[in-house]
Amino acid sequence: MFLPQEIIRRKREALPLSNEDIQQFVQGITQNTVSEGQIAALAMAIYFQGLSMPERISFTKAMRDSGDVLTWDKEKLGGPIIDKHSTGGVGDVVSLMLGPMLAACGGYVPMISGRGLGHTGGTLDKLDSISGYNTSASEETLRKVVESCGVAIVGQTGELAPADKRVYAIRDVTATVESIDMITASILGKKLAEGLDALVMDVKVGSGAFMPTYEASEALAKSIVSVANGAGVKTTALLTDMNQCLASSAGNAVEVREAVRYLTGEYRNPRLHEVTMAQASDLLVSGGLAKDLTEARDKLQICLDDGKAAEIFGQMVAGLGGPADFVERYDHYLPKADIIRPVFADTAGYLSTMDTRGMGMAVVQMGGGRKTPTDSIDYAVGLTDIPRLGQQVGQETPLALIHARSEEAWQQAADMVRNAVTISDTAPEQTPEIYQRITAADCIE
Repeated sequence: MFLPQEIIRRKREALPLSNEDIQQFVQGITQNTVSEGQIAALAMAIYFQGLSMPERISFTKAMRDSGDVLTWDKEKLGGPIIDKHSTGGVGDVVSLMLGPMLAACGGYVPMISGRGLGHTGGTLDKLDSISGYNTSASEETLRKVVESCGVAIVGQTGELAPADKRVYAIRDVTATVESIDMITASILGKKLAEGLDALVMDVKVGSGAFMPTYEASEALAKSIVSVANGAGVKTTALLTDMNQCLASSAGNAVEVREAVRYLTGEYRNPRLHEVTMAQASDLLVSGGLAKDLTEARDKLQICLDDGKAAEIFGQMVAGLGGPADFVERYDHYLPKADIIRPVFADTAGYLSTMDTRGMGMAVVQMGGGRKTPTDSIDYAVGLTDIPRLGQQVGQETPLALIHARSEEAWQQAADMVRNAVTISDTAPEQTPEIYQRITAADCIE
Protein backbone atom coordinates (compact mmCIF):
# COMPACT_ATOMS: atom_id res chain seq x y z
CA MET A 1 0.00 0.00 0.00
CA PHE A 2 1.25 3.50 -0.93
CA LEU A 3 1.36 5.82 2.09
CA PRO A 4 2.91 9.22 1.29
CA GLN A 5 3.48 9.93 4.98
CA GLU A 6 5.68 6.85 5.31
CA ILE A 7 7.92 8.05 2.47
CA ILE A 8 8.13 11.49 4.12
CA ARG A 9 8.99 9.88 7.47
CA ARG A 10 11.76 7.75 5.96
CA LYS A 11 13.38 10.75 4.32
CA ARG A 12 12.96 12.80 7.50
CA GLU A 13 14.88 10.07 9.35
CA ALA A 14 17.57 10.02 6.62
CA LEU A 15 16.59 6.52 5.53
CA PRO A 16 16.99 5.62 1.83
CA LEU A 17 14.01 5.81 -0.54
CA SER A 18 13.57 3.04 -3.08
CA ASN A 19 12.97 3.66 -6.75
CA GLU A 20 9.40 2.43 -6.22
CA ASP A 21 8.87 4.87 -3.31
CA ILE A 22 9.92 7.80 -5.46
CA GLN A 23 7.93 6.70 -8.52
CA GLN A 24 4.77 6.29 -6.46
CA PHE A 25 5.16 9.65 -4.76
CA VAL A 26 5.76 11.53 -8.05
CA GLN A 27 2.85 9.68 -9.66
CA GLY A 28 0.72 10.82 -6.72
CA ILE A 29 1.83 14.42 -7.37
CA THR A 30 0.65 14.17 -10.99
CA GLN A 31 -2.63 12.46 -10.08
CA ASN A 32 -3.36 14.81 -7.14
CA THR A 33 -3.47 11.90 -4.67
CA VAL A 34 -0.59 13.53 -2.78
CA SER A 35 -1.54 16.77 -1.00
CA GLU A 36 0.28 20.11 -1.13
CA GLY A 37 1.19 19.65 2.53
CA GLN A 38 2.78 16.28 1.79
CA ILE A 39 4.76 17.67 -1.14
CA ALA A 40 5.97 20.53 1.08
CA ALA A 41 6.92 18.09 3.85
CA LEU A 42 8.95 15.87 1.50
CA ALA A 43 10.62 18.94 -0.04
CA MET A 44 11.68 20.14 3.41
CA ALA A 45 12.90 16.65 4.36
CA ILE A 46 14.96 16.52 1.15
CA TYR A 47 16.27 20.04 1.81
CA PHE A 48 17.70 18.95 5.18
CA GLN A 49 18.58 15.30 4.53
CA GLY A 50 19.45 15.39 0.83
CA LEU A 51 19.11 12.65 -1.77
CA SER A 52 21.76 10.04 -2.54
CA MET A 53 22.86 9.84 -6.18
CA PRO A 54 20.62 6.80 -6.89
CA GLU A 55 17.69 8.69 -5.28
CA ARG A 56 18.42 11.81 -7.36
CA ILE A 57 18.46 9.76 -10.56
CA SER A 58 15.20 8.02 -9.62
CA PHE A 59 13.56 11.33 -8.68
CA THR A 60 14.65 12.97 -11.95
CA LYS A 61 13.48 10.05 -14.09
CA ALA A 62 10.15 10.03 -12.27
CA MET A 63 9.75 13.76 -12.99
CA ARG A 64 10.63 13.14 -16.65
CA ASP A 65 8.15 10.27 -16.90
CA SER A 66 5.31 12.18 -15.16
CA GLY A 67 4.15 13.39 -18.58
CA ASP A 68 4.98 13.12 -22.27
CA VAL A 69 8.49 12.05 -23.26
CA LEU A 70 9.38 12.86 -26.86
CA THR A 71 10.75 10.11 -29.07
CA TRP A 72 12.20 10.67 -32.52
CA ASP A 73 12.19 7.20 -34.08
CA LYS A 74 9.48 7.99 -36.66
CA GLU A 75 11.35 11.00 -38.03
CA LYS A 76 14.51 8.93 -38.79
CA LEU A 77 16.54 12.13 -38.42
CA GLY A 78 19.96 10.66 -39.13
CA GLY A 79 21.73 12.68 -36.42
CA PRO A 80 21.88 13.03 -32.64
CA ILE A 81 19.21 14.87 -30.62
CA ILE A 82 21.18 17.46 -28.66
CA ASP A 83 20.45 20.54 -26.55
CA LYS A 84 21.80 22.92 -23.91
CA HIS A 85 20.47 24.51 -20.76
CA SER A 86 21.63 27.62 -18.93
CA THR A 87 20.91 28.69 -15.37
CA GLY A 88 20.30 32.14 -16.88
CA GLY A 89 22.01 35.49 -16.89
CA VAL A 90 22.06 38.95 -18.47
CA GLY A 91 22.80 39.15 -22.18
CA ASP A 92 22.83 35.34 -22.40
CA VAL A 93 21.60 35.00 -25.97
CA VAL A 94 23.62 31.83 -26.69
CA SER A 95 20.62 29.63 -27.51
CA LEU A 96 19.66 31.68 -30.56
CA MET A 97 23.02 31.09 -32.24
CA LEU A 98 23.92 27.70 -30.80
CA GLY A 99 20.80 25.89 -32.08
CA PRO A 100 21.29 26.82 -35.75
CA MET A 101 25.05 26.20 -35.52
CA LEU A 102 24.49 22.67 -34.20
CA ALA A 103 21.88 22.01 -36.88
CA ALA A 104 24.33 23.20 -39.55
CA CYS A 105 26.78 20.57 -38.29
CA GLY A 106 24.30 17.68 -38.45
CA GLY A 107 22.62 17.80 -35.05
CA TYR A 108 18.91 18.09 -34.26
CA VAL A 109 17.86 20.53 -31.56
CA PRO A 110 14.31 20.44 -30.11
CA MET A 111 15.01 23.25 -27.65
CA ILE A 112 12.31 23.70 -25.01
CA SER A 113 13.07 27.10 -23.48
CA GLY A 114 11.69 29.30 -20.73
CA ARG A 115 10.76 32.88 -19.98
CA GLY A 116 12.63 35.50 -18.00
CA LEU A 117 12.92 35.05 -14.25
CA GLY A 118 13.92 37.92 -11.98
CA HIS A 119 16.86 39.80 -13.47
CA THR A 120 17.58 37.11 -16.10
CA GLY A 121 16.31 37.26 -19.65
CA GLY A 122 14.17 34.50 -21.16
CA THR A 123 14.80 32.94 -24.57
CA LEU A 124 11.07 32.78 -25.32
CA ASP A 125 10.60 36.48 -24.50
CA LYS A 126 13.41 37.33 -26.91
CA LEU A 127 11.86 35.28 -29.72
CA ASP A 128 8.42 36.77 -29.01
CA SER A 129 9.86 40.10 -30.17
CA ILE A 130 9.88 38.66 -33.70
CA SER A 131 6.52 39.42 -35.29
CA GLY A 132 4.61 36.20 -36.00
CA TYR A 133 7.07 33.82 -34.30
CA ASN A 134 5.05 31.20 -32.40
CA THR A 135 6.80 30.19 -29.19
CA SER A 136 3.68 28.21 -28.17
CA ALA A 137 3.88 25.86 -31.13
CA SER A 138 2.26 22.42 -30.97
CA GLU A 139 4.31 19.25 -30.70
CA GLU A 140 3.40 18.54 -34.32
CA THR A 141 4.89 21.87 -35.42
CA LEU A 142 7.96 21.33 -33.24
CA ARG A 143 8.59 17.99 -34.92
CA LYS A 144 8.00 19.38 -38.40
CA VAL A 145 10.43 22.29 -37.95
CA VAL A 146 13.12 20.12 -36.30
CA GLU A 147 12.82 17.63 -39.17
CA SER A 148 12.96 20.30 -41.89
CA CYS A 149 15.76 22.58 -40.66
CA GLY A 150 17.28 20.84 -37.64
CA VAL A 151 16.26 23.21 -34.86
CA ALA A 152 13.14 24.63 -33.22
CA ILE A 153 13.17 26.85 -30.13
CA VAL A 154 9.75 26.86 -28.47
CA GLY A 155 8.02 26.80 -25.09
CA GLN A 156 6.91 23.75 -23.16
CA THR A 157 4.76 21.58 -25.41
CA GLY A 158 1.96 19.27 -24.30
CA GLU A 159 2.47 17.80 -20.87
CA LEU A 160 6.22 17.74 -20.37
CA ALA A 161 7.13 16.99 -16.73
CA PRO A 162 3.80 18.20 -15.24
CA ALA A 163 4.81 17.03 -11.76
CA ASP A 164 7.55 19.67 -11.73
CA LYS A 165 5.05 22.52 -12.19
CA ARG A 166 3.26 21.52 -9.00
CA VAL A 167 6.41 20.80 -7.01
CA TYR A 168 8.12 24.05 -8.05
CA ALA A 169 5.13 26.19 -7.09
CA ILE A 170 5.16 24.63 -3.62
CA ARG A 171 8.95 24.89 -3.22
CA ASP A 172 8.70 28.57 -4.14
CA VAL A 173 6.47 29.33 -1.12
CA THR A 174 8.06 26.94 1.39
CA ALA A 175 11.70 28.15 1.32
CA THR A 176 12.99 24.96 -0.33
CA VAL A 177 13.99 26.34 -3.74
CA GLU A 178 17.71 26.23 -2.89
CA SER A 179 17.89 22.42 -2.66
CA ILE A 180 20.46 21.35 -5.28
CA ASP A 181 18.89 17.87 -5.35
CA MET A 182 15.51 19.30 -6.32
CA ILE A 183 16.92 21.95 -8.67
CA THR A 184 18.65 19.09 -10.52
CA ALA A 185 15.41 17.12 -10.86
CA SER A 186 13.47 20.24 -11.91
CA ILE A 187 15.91 21.19 -14.69
CA LEU A 188 16.54 17.68 -15.97
CA GLY A 189 12.96 16.43 -15.68
CA LYS A 190 12.01 18.85 -18.47
CA LYS A 191 15.20 18.59 -20.54
CA LEU A 192 15.32 14.79 -20.55
CA ALA A 193 11.68 14.73 -21.69
CA GLU A 194 12.93 16.10 -25.03
CA GLY A 195 14.33 12.66 -25.87
CA LEU A 196 17.97 13.80 -25.91
CA ASP A 197 21.14 11.91 -26.77
CA ALA A 198 23.42 14.62 -25.36
CA LEU A 199 23.15 17.77 -23.23
CA VAL A 200 25.51 20.55 -22.14
CA MET A 201 24.73 22.52 -18.99
CA ASP A 202 25.86 26.15 -18.62
CA VAL A 203 26.03 27.06 -14.93
CA LYS A 204 26.71 30.74 -14.32
CA VAL A 205 29.12 32.11 -11.72
CA GLY A 206 29.30 35.68 -10.42
CA SER A 207 27.23 38.80 -9.69
CA GLY A 208 24.51 37.93 -12.19
CA ALA A 209 24.33 34.21 -11.42
CA PHE A 210 21.41 32.22 -10.03
CA MET A 211 23.60 30.29 -7.57
CA PRO A 212 25.03 32.46 -4.76
CA THR A 213 28.64 31.20 -4.73
CA TYR A 214 31.20 29.49 -6.96
CA GLU A 215 31.02 26.41 -4.73
CA ALA A 216 27.24 26.20 -5.11
CA SER A 217 27.49 26.59 -8.89
CA GLU A 218 30.09 23.81 -9.04
CA ALA A 219 27.96 21.54 -6.85
CA LEU A 220 24.92 22.09 -9.09
CA ALA A 221 26.94 21.42 -12.25
CA LYS A 222 28.35 18.17 -10.84
CA SER A 223 24.92 17.08 -9.67
CA ILE A 224 23.39 17.66 -13.11
CA VAL A 225 26.24 15.91 -14.94
CA SER A 226 26.03 12.88 -12.60
CA VAL A 227 22.25 12.56 -12.72
CA ALA A 228 21.86 13.15 -16.47
CA ASN A 229 24.55 10.60 -17.31
CA GLY A 230 22.96 8.22 -14.80
CA ALA A 231 19.66 8.68 -16.64
CA GLY A 232 21.31 7.74 -19.94
CA VAL A 233 22.02 11.14 -21.53
CA LYS A 234 25.66 12.03 -22.19
CA THR A 235 26.12 15.33 -20.38
CA THR A 236 28.90 17.81 -19.65
CA ALA A 237 28.77 21.16 -17.86
CA LEU A 238 30.61 24.47 -18.11
CA LEU A 239 30.99 27.00 -15.31
CA THR A 240 30.87 30.35 -17.12
CA ASP A 241 31.40 33.92 -15.99
CA MET A 242 28.44 36.17 -15.18
CA ASN A 243 30.36 38.97 -13.44
CA GLN A 244 29.45 41.09 -16.45
CA CYS A 245 26.87 40.96 -19.24
CA LEU A 246 27.65 38.13 -21.62
CA ALA A 247 26.62 39.91 -24.83
CA SER A 248 26.96 43.59 -25.75
CA SER A 249 23.20 43.98 -25.26
CA ALA A 250 20.55 43.10 -22.70
CA GLY A 251 16.84 43.05 -23.47
CA ASN A 252 14.66 41.23 -25.96
CA ALA A 253 14.62 42.70 -29.48
CA VAL A 254 18.12 44.13 -28.90
CA GLU A 255 19.50 40.66 -28.13
CA VAL A 256 17.80 39.16 -31.18
CA ARG A 257 19.52 41.85 -33.27
CA GLU A 258 22.86 40.87 -31.76
CA ALA A 259 22.18 37.17 -32.42
CA VAL A 260 21.50 37.80 -36.10
CA ARG A 261 24.57 40.02 -36.41
CA TYR A 262 26.62 37.26 -34.77
CA LEU A 263 25.33 34.60 -37.18
CA THR A 264 25.92 36.75 -40.27
CA GLY A 265 29.38 37.85 -39.10
CA GLU A 266 28.40 41.51 -38.88
CA TYR A 267 29.51 41.66 -35.22
CA ARG A 268 30.66 39.01 -32.72
CA ASN A 269 31.26 39.92 -29.09
CA PRO A 270 34.42 37.95 -28.14
CA ARG A 271 33.08 36.76 -24.76
CA LEU A 272 29.78 35.67 -26.27
CA HIS A 273 31.64 33.90 -29.08
CA GLU A 274 33.85 31.95 -26.66
CA VAL A 275 30.95 30.72 -24.52
CA THR A 276 28.84 29.81 -27.56
CA MET A 277 31.68 27.91 -29.23
CA ALA A 278 32.55 26.06 -26.01
CA GLN A 279 29.00 24.84 -25.45
CA ALA A 280 28.45 23.92 -29.09
CA SER A 281 31.80 22.10 -29.27
CA ASP A 282 30.95 19.96 -26.25
CA LEU A 283 27.67 18.96 -27.87
CA LEU A 284 29.25 18.04 -31.20
CA VAL A 285 31.72 15.77 -29.39
CA SER A 286 29.09 14.26 -27.04
CA GLY A 287 26.76 13.73 -30.01
CA GLY A 288 29.43 11.98 -32.06
CA LEU A 289 29.59 14.71 -34.72
CA ALA A 290 33.26 15.56 -34.00
CA LYS A 291 36.10 13.45 -32.65
CA ASP A 292 37.42 16.16 -30.33
CA LEU A 293 36.88 19.78 -29.29
CA THR A 294 39.36 21.12 -31.88
CA GLU A 295 37.57 19.45 -34.78
CA ALA A 296 34.24 20.61 -33.35
CA ARG A 297 35.38 24.26 -33.26
CA ASP A 298 36.62 24.03 -36.84
CA LYS A 299 33.25 22.68 -38.03
CA LEU A 300 31.35 25.36 -36.15
CA GLN A 301 33.51 28.15 -37.55
CA ILE A 302 32.93 26.87 -41.08
CA CYS A 303 29.13 26.89 -40.62
CA LEU A 304 29.36 30.50 -39.44
CA ASP A 305 31.71 31.60 -42.20
CA ASP A 306 29.74 30.00 -45.05
CA GLY A 307 26.42 31.42 -43.82
CA LYS A 308 24.74 28.05 -43.26
CA ALA A 309 23.97 28.72 -39.57
CA ALA A 310 22.38 32.09 -40.41
CA GLU A 311 20.34 30.45 -43.18
CA ILE A 312 19.04 27.80 -40.76
CA PHE A 313 18.08 30.47 -38.21
CA GLY A 314 16.02 32.15 -40.94
CA GLN A 315 14.37 28.84 -41.83
CA MET A 316 13.48 28.22 -38.18
CA VAL A 317 11.95 31.69 -37.81
CA ALA A 318 9.86 31.20 -40.97
CA GLY A 319 8.88 27.66 -39.96
CA LEU A 320 7.52 28.96 -36.66
CA GLY A 321 5.47 31.75 -38.22
CA GLY A 322 7.95 34.61 -38.50
CA PRO A 323 8.94 36.58 -41.62
CA ALA A 324 10.64 34.57 -44.39
CA ASP A 325 13.24 37.33 -44.91
CA PHE A 326 13.89 38.01 -41.23
CA VAL A 327 17.67 37.51 -41.35
CA GLU A 328 18.02 39.88 -44.30
CA ARG A 329 15.67 42.54 -42.87
CA TYR A 330 15.77 41.99 -39.11
CA ASP A 331 15.95 45.69 -38.36
CA HIS A 332 12.72 46.25 -40.29
CA TYR A 333 10.80 43.70 -38.23
CA LEU A 334 12.10 44.18 -34.69
CA PRO A 335 10.44 46.84 -32.49
CA LYS A 336 12.40 49.96 -31.57
CA ALA A 337 12.22 52.16 -28.48
CA ASP A 338 11.24 55.84 -28.67
CA ILE A 339 14.42 57.08 -26.96
CA ILE A 340 17.87 55.62 -27.72
CA ARG A 341 20.55 57.61 -25.94
CA PRO A 342 23.89 56.90 -24.24
CA VAL A 343 24.55 57.04 -20.50
CA PHE A 344 28.04 58.13 -19.46
CA ALA A 345 30.02 57.50 -16.30
CA ASP A 346 30.52 60.41 -13.92
CA THR A 347 34.30 60.00 -14.21
CA ALA A 348 36.57 58.58 -16.90
CA GLY A 349 38.60 55.43 -16.25
CA TYR A 350 38.54 51.66 -16.55
CA LEU A 351 35.32 49.70 -16.11
CA SER A 352 36.38 47.79 -13.01
CA THR A 353 33.37 45.84 -11.68
CA MET A 354 29.78 45.28 -12.73
CA ASP A 355 26.76 44.30 -10.67
CA THR A 356 25.30 42.21 -13.47
CA ARG A 357 22.07 41.66 -11.59
CA GLY A 358 21.71 45.44 -11.32
CA MET A 359 22.13 45.78 -15.10
CA GLY A 360 19.43 43.18 -15.62
CA MET A 361 17.10 44.95 -13.22
CA ALA A 362 17.55 48.19 -15.20
CA VAL A 363 16.04 46.35 -18.18
CA VAL A 364 13.24 44.95 -16.00
CA GLN A 365 12.51 48.44 -14.61
CA MET A 366 11.96 49.73 -18.16
CA GLY A 367 9.48 46.93 -18.86
CA GLY A 368 11.86 44.49 -20.54
CA GLY A 369 11.18 41.88 -17.85
CA ARG A 370 8.44 40.96 -15.40
CA LYS A 371 8.04 42.33 -11.88
CA THR A 372 5.06 39.99 -11.37
CA PRO A 373 4.24 36.81 -13.36
CA THR A 374 1.28 38.47 -15.10
CA ASP A 375 3.22 41.52 -16.38
CA SER A 376 3.40 42.07 -20.13
CA ILE A 377 6.80 42.77 -21.68
CA ASP A 378 7.99 45.70 -23.77
CA TYR A 379 10.21 43.96 -26.31
CA ALA A 380 11.83 47.16 -27.60
CA VAL A 381 13.52 48.39 -24.41
CA GLY A 382 16.98 47.37 -23.25
CA LEU A 383 20.68 48.19 -23.24
CA THR A 384 23.16 48.00 -26.10
CA ASP A 385 26.83 48.83 -26.63
CA ILE A 386 27.65 47.57 -23.12
CA PRO A 387 31.45 47.67 -22.65
CA ARG A 388 33.44 44.78 -21.20
CA LEU A 389 35.30 44.91 -17.90
CA GLY A 390 38.73 46.47 -18.41
CA GLN A 391 37.58 48.80 -21.18
CA GLN A 392 38.09 52.53 -20.79
CA VAL A 393 34.92 54.57 -20.47
CA GLY A 394 34.40 58.32 -20.41
CA GLN A 395 32.90 61.04 -22.54
CA GLU A 396 33.72 59.14 -25.73
CA THR A 397 32.69 55.64 -24.61
CA PRO A 398 29.34 55.30 -22.78
CA LEU A 399 28.38 52.72 -20.17
CA ALA A 400 25.53 51.70 -22.49
CA LEU A 401 23.02 52.94 -25.01
CA ILE A 402 19.66 52.94 -23.22
CA HIS A 403 16.58 52.07 -25.28
CA ALA A 404 13.61 53.48 -23.34
CA ARG A 405 9.99 54.49 -23.91
CA SER A 406 10.08 57.79 -21.97
CA GLU A 407 12.48 60.33 -20.49
CA GLU A 408 11.52 59.20 -16.99
CA ALA A 409 12.24 55.53 -17.84
CA TRP A 410 15.54 56.51 -19.48
CA GLN A 411 16.61 58.47 -16.39
CA GLN A 412 15.72 55.64 -13.99
CA ALA A 413 17.67 53.17 -16.12
CA ALA A 414 20.62 55.57 -16.37
CA ASP A 415 20.82 55.86 -12.59
CA MET A 416 20.63 52.07 -12.22
CA VAL A 417 23.37 51.49 -14.79
CA ARG A 418 25.69 54.05 -13.14
CA ASN A 419 25.05 52.42 -9.75
CA ALA A 420 25.79 48.97 -11.18
CA VAL A 421 29.40 49.73 -12.20
CA THR A 422 32.59 50.98 -10.63
CA ILE A 423 35.24 52.95 -12.47
CA SER A 424 38.90 52.87 -11.43
CA ASP A 425 42.24 54.34 -12.54
CA THR A 426 43.72 50.93 -13.33
CA ALA A 427 42.41 48.05 -15.38
CA PRO A 428 41.12 45.06 -13.38
CA GLU A 429 42.56 41.57 -13.69
CA GLN A 430 40.91 39.72 -16.54
CA THR A 431 38.70 36.76 -15.60
CA PRO A 432 38.14 33.80 -17.91
CA GLU A 433 34.88 33.29 -19.79
CA ILE A 434 34.92 29.64 -18.74
CA TYR A 435 36.17 28.65 -15.29
CA GLN A 436 35.74 24.92 -15.46
CA ARG A 437 34.57 22.08 -17.70
CA ILE A 438 32.94 19.19 -15.87
CA THR A 439 32.52 15.69 -17.31
CA ALA A 440 31.13 12.48 -15.81
CA ALA A 441 34.69 11.47 -14.87
CA ASP A 442 35.02 14.60 -12.70
CA CYS A 443 31.97 13.59 -10.65
CA ILE A 444 33.20 10.18 -9.49
CA GLU A 445 33.74 10.37 -5.74
